[in-house]
Amino acid sequence: MFLSVFDIFKVGVGPSSSHTIGPMVAAARFLDRLRASPFTAAALRCSLHGSLAFTGRGHATDRAVILGLAGFRADAFDADKAAEAYETIFRTRQVENAGLPVLAFDPATDLVFDYDHPLPGHANAMILYALDAQGDVIERETYYSIGGGFVLTEAELAQGGAPTPEGDFPFPFRNGAEMLQMAEASGISIAAMKRRNELVRHGDAELKAGIDRIWEVMTNCIDRGLAGEGTLPGGLLVKRRAHAIHEKLKAEQGLNVTPPHIINDWISTYAMAVNEENAAGGQVVTAPTNGAAGVVPATIRYWLDHVPGARRAGVQDFLLTAAAIGGIVKHNASISGAECGCQAEVGSAAAMAAAGLCAVLGGTPAQVENAAEIALEHHLGMTCDPVKGLVQVPCIERNGLGAIKAVSAASLALRGDGTHLVPLDACIETMRQTGADMSEKYKETSLGGLAVNVPNC
Repeated sequence: MFLSVFDIFKVGVGPSSSHTIGPMVAAARFLDRLRASPFTAAALRCSLHGSLAFTGRGHATDRAVILGLAGFRADAFDADKAAEAYETIFRTRQVENAGLPVLAFDPATDLVFDYDHPLPGHANAMILYALDAQGDVIERETYYSIGGGFVLTEAELAQGGAPTPEGDFPFPFRNGAEMLQMAEASGISIAAMKRRNELVRHGDAELKAGIDRIWEVMTNCIDRGLAGEGTLPGGLLVKRRAHAIHEKLKAEQGLNVTPPHIINDWISTYAMAVNEENAAGGQVVTAPTNGAAGVVPATIRYWLDHVPGARRAGVQDFLLTAAAIGGIVKHNASISGAECGCQAEVGSAAAMAAAGLCAVLGGTPAQVENAAEIALEHHLGMTCDPVKGLVQVPCIERNGLGAIKAVSAASLALRGDGTHLVPLDACIETMRQTGADMSEKYKETSLGGLAVNVPNC
């Protein structure tokens, strides 16, 4: 099992990694398939199934598919060019891509939200078709967007996932127990083991620059969110709150009139800033998903700006440690809200953030594993019930509370010696089982919970 730090943390565009980034990745893969095909395509069609259908419009899946089929990529997204292309496609009912003929595609009829036929592989499913000039299907592929921007074809899913990257990884841990065993045997930290694994695939300079880029996008997203004002798109008329809260917090600094727990407001505001940007379709980093993108960067910003002795160089170890935990969760359970509810998104993010913070505060590998377990355990059972299918309510505030839990989990773990009753692996397996037992109403379909009990018109 090897998931790179760049697999867990991907630069993308809001509002959803599974509903926005994933479909764009699938569209790009399908276009490459057409370029290699011996047949000449004349038209494209797409059907969305399961959660991609039920919350697709609120999560901008329709826009993602349309722009993906026009060649746009989430990791290099140009909002102005995308807006222009989007309008052109609706007007001309066709898409143009290098290496392919002009392809007919009418978003009004060729993009179908199929609510009645969920596909067996995963709740986030889509089928892409290419047709010839006579209207016959010449290429067809089913894609599953399995969370965090990861995409598998039907065949890849049946084979147990995408091919394993080649390489002789020095620390091939697949779960928390193996991670701790290897840390004890080697005498090095989780971040150091993760770094050694990454160096099998990446040069040292490339790895450092790539991780620095991840943090740059994260912290820029916080700053944009703290500066942003107005109402979020989608029809709920949710107002951006991070800016106003941040201004009040800055005004209170040094007055000695606020209680110490106000630090929680700082942490929440950093996370909310990210998720307001995500809800507005801005550039974010999957951490491990878009819906949970605020937890990790908010925890890092809290550490850098509010903890004495924090240093910028430590962000590398924070993110490497967090990625190690995120990889274990994804490998053994899920990071998809459509598969396991929000415990798999904000819960996983909190576990990653708690582990990273514990590590940079000097925690041992055992304490780091304990911190991750505490944070995940206290998200178990959390549902995914977005109002109106939008990544806004309860998602934005939920990231703030996830970051607070992460900080508390790291602090509690550091108060002990790493010995604890519930192993991280048991907690991850419990999360997986809970997700399997959870009603589909509470797994990103907006058919239950807050989504049906809060007026959204």
